Amino acid sequence: MPRNSQPLLLAAQEYDSQQETLFRSQVETVVVNIDSDITEIENLRTKDSTLALRRHQFLLMGASSV
Repeated sequence: MPRNSQPLLLAAQEYDSQQETLFRSQVETVVVNIDSDITEIENLRTKDSTLALRRHQFLLMGASSV
């Protein structure tokens, strides 16, 4: 699933609490996306999905390629 990628804002010379809040939000979003990607990959590697994939590949072995 493609994601919207946004570059992080450049740091201002002076402290700005709104920019810090936005930065933290962006970093949290990146971490959540990474966590969901890892969870999705782990789910793909589970035994049930692996067996289903092998069953599908086995059924395709007998299909004609014409």
